Amino acid sequence: MPTYAYRCRECSESFDLMRPMSESGAPAACPDGHADTVKLLTTVALTGAAAGAPAPAAGGCCGGGCCG
Repeated sequence: MPTYAYRCRECSESFDLMRPMSESGAPAACPDGHADTVKLLTTVALTGAAAGAPAPAAGGCCGGGCCG
């Protein structure tokens, strides 16, 4: 289940919630009970390690040298 990061606009606290992707846009109250929150954009690093294989060292446009 994915984890989503939120920030409360009332108390400025940041918090994370694990919830299904189908509920990613649903409102989330902060731990102090405030309802005025905003979902934060986060980045996720993806590697081949999750599939049991190392990430390729080169390839694609920028990794393969075809860009320039």
